[in-house]
Amino acid sequence: MDRVRTGIEGLDDMLEGGLPKGHAVAVMGSFGTGKTTFGLQFLHQGLKEGEKGIFISLEEDQESILANALSYGWDLRQYVDARQLAVLKLEPTDAKSSITRVRSELPDLVRSFGASRIVVDSVSLLNMLYDTLPEKRVSLFNMIQMFKGTGATCLMTAEVQDHNPNASRDGLIEYAVDGVIGLRYEEHAEMGEVKLTIRVMKMRRIKHSRRVKPYSITDHGIEVHSAADF
Repeated sequence: MDRVRTGIEGLDDMLEGGLPKGHAVAVMGSFGTGKTTFGLQFLHQGLKEGEKGIFISLEEDQESILANALSYGWDLRQYVDARQLAVLKLEPTDAKSSITRVRSELPDLVRSFGASRIVVDSVSLLNMLYDTLPEKRVSLFNMIQMFKGTGATCLMTAEVQDHNPNASRDGLIEYAVDGVIGLRYEEHAEMGEVKLTIRVMKMRRIKHSRRVKPYSITDHGIEVHSAADF
């Protein structure tokens, strides 16, 4: 199966080359674990390789997203200007109608734009727009099928439950996607410190490491220390 490199040092080793092309993958973690950074790094890697990408945000506007990327040394504005990257903001005040429009228009946009990578940040906020669990489930499943139908590789960030860092906030996304990558804080009381760890919780149709590995958020993005034992 063809692989898509994430651009995250160490993680591609754990995935034996990268994410499976065309898969929908969730990156789950609590605040501060680097979910948005992960998505931007994934897009930046594709842009460097000559691919095109789309970033869909429910929180930040384009300028904030570009500034966030630039703090890691990734000048994404040049790709926006060159029409290699599109940044779409869904306004919370009109998000449901925006989602309906995205569903109807995004497949054609992806194909005409030529995007091979899509990031949604975050699917947890998306699901909060619906009142009942069945509505959330149907909306999420339809969106994932729509993304996969374009042939693009899609990355979706998701918040985890306070009492269970292995489960998403509404317990849905991990069952609807092809792969799940978990980002966590690991506390060491005896050492008086907190470490960040990553684990590939599932990835359909490929072999991958299931070991917990430490990672760092540096000035150059996320680095996974795949050779280290936690």
